[in-house]
Amino acid sequence: MRSYWWKILAVLLVTYSFVGGLLFEVPRLFILNETIRALYFHVPMWFSMVAMFVTSTYHAIVYLRKNNPEADIASSSFAEAGVVLGMLGIFTGMIWANYTWGSPWDGDPKQNGAAISLLVYFAYFILRGSISNHEQKARLSAVYNIFAFVAMVPLIFIIPRMMSSMHPGSGGNPGFNMYDLDSRMRMVFYPAVIGWILLGTWMGTLLVRYKNVKEKVYELEETVR
Repeated sequence: MRSYWWKILAVLLVTYSFVGGLLFEVPRLFILNETIRALYFHVPMWFSMVAMFVTSTYHAIVYLRKNNPEADIASSSFAEAGVVLGMLGIFTGMIWANYTWGSPWDGDPKQNGAAISLLVYFAYFILRGSISNHEQKARLSAVYNIFAFVAMVPLIFIIPRMMSSMHPGSGGNPGFNMYDLDSRMRMVFYPAVIGWILLGTWMGTLLVRYKNVKEKVYELEETVR
């Protein structure tokens, strides 16, 4: 039970955030109206994505320092979890944009930066798939992983703030928290952030276990041959 408590907590928090996000009262703000509920879904997914990419980059650094194959597996696994959460974040953001901006994709700097960041990580997986030598693949992909994370930070957090943008928290526009005068929203938002980060961690650990089993099966097949 000790090793499962955080997984149970993840399910409970995400379920609570879904129910609360859809049913609880929210401030009636001009233009935003009911779309402010995206705060409970879109933003926590992005927070979780960043947490997964941080974890992936950490394991990439560990691999470069210690040449540990398990660190390479963990790095690629958490990168995959981060990309999944990033795609969910983009899709939920497009739903929000469709109702507030009039179209799902408006070429906003935040949207473009997020899309480019994910494309950079897609290239990471293409790189891994194009190299057959395990050690070379692990070392090159670890270096590229660090580069991808370093590129993501300005693309998502810095450049959009320097450019004209309609996205909350970018281009001089205040974020949702500055509009939010109803503290009840925090009762859903904070648990949602924690829940999605735990869920992303669960996804990453499942991928690590799957890849470890796959490696052992491969080693057994090689031994039999």
